Amino acid sequence: MAHLLEQMAYVGAIPWHGLGNQLAANESIEIWAKQAGMDWQIREAPVRFMASEVGNSGTIQSFPENKVLFRSDTNSPLSVVSQRYKVVQPSEILEFYRDLSEVSGFELETAGILKGGRKVWALARTGQSSALRGNDVTNAYVLLATGCDGTLATTAQFTSIRVVCNNTLAVALGSSTGAVKVPHNTSFDPQSVKRQLGISVATWDTFMYRMKGLSERRVMANEAANYVHRVFSNLDKTTSQNTNERAMAKVMALFDGHGKGAELASSKGTAFGLLNAITEFVDHERRARSAAHRLESAWFGQGAALKQKALEQALIMIA
Repeated sequence: MAHLLEQMAYVGAIPWHGLGNQLAANESIEIWAKQAGMDWQIREAPVRFMASEVGNSGTIQSFPENKVLFRSDTNSPLSVVSQRYKVVQPSEILEFYRDLSEVSGFELETAGILKGGRKVWALARTGQSSALRGNDVTNAYVLLATGCDGTLATTAQFTSIRVVCNNTLAVALGSSTGAVKVPHNTSFDPQSVKRQLGISVATWDTFMYRMKGLSERRVMANEAANYVHRVFSNLDKTTSQNTNERAMAKVMALFDGHGKGAELASSKGTAFGLLNAITEFVDHERRARSAAHRLESAWFGQGAALKQKALEQALIMIA
């Protein structure tokens, strides 16, 4: 496929990125692996190269400090990493949720691979949900993702999704990012990650308490403009001034009634509405080469950083 998204699967309504194979509810982990394109393994091989010599065809040399990672099904190369690199298999990402689904009532909702398998993820709904004024419902999820190209540690992250617009936001609590990151020079221990993540009602309730505070914080027009300017300033020095100005104008338009859910009581003229204008812009409106590129940015790249900064700046308003 030409898409950055090689394959994915989902249950229920079409995901916000509009991509994937639809599954029936309560399918097995094995079915998920097949339909999400995760039914293969990451294999390792020594790094070798051809050293050409004058007068002959050259000799094959080894580079013992590194190894090549490749897919078991297609033999497609994924990356070159150090010998210390600990591989996390696609199956381990899905297996993380097996006991959470069978015992704790979690429901896998989407899973897949990006960049031909260089990034792998699965997202499950925890069963926790909260509503703000105007029946503005937000559901709780846990996202587990890993990369094998040196760009992403194995990361478990609380994520919220607002139902009215499918806006996604990583759950962050004070100095905590709401995430557990396992670098690839360390072995991935799923049970340890679950304990560190602290999958609990208290974590979600604290986050939603702060969202309630944002929904009750009224903002004036000049405050809104200053907030948007702070969020976009100095985030990415490679972005042109014109691009930033267009982005800020779009965010203000979303906030001023053009965004999904912008007219709900929780959002109209509030700090919560401002935050959701940013998340909607990143998830649905920001320029991207494809929906798959937008997904990667929104969860793992510049879009995720923009949303995190937006949350931090919004919480300052109710500090």
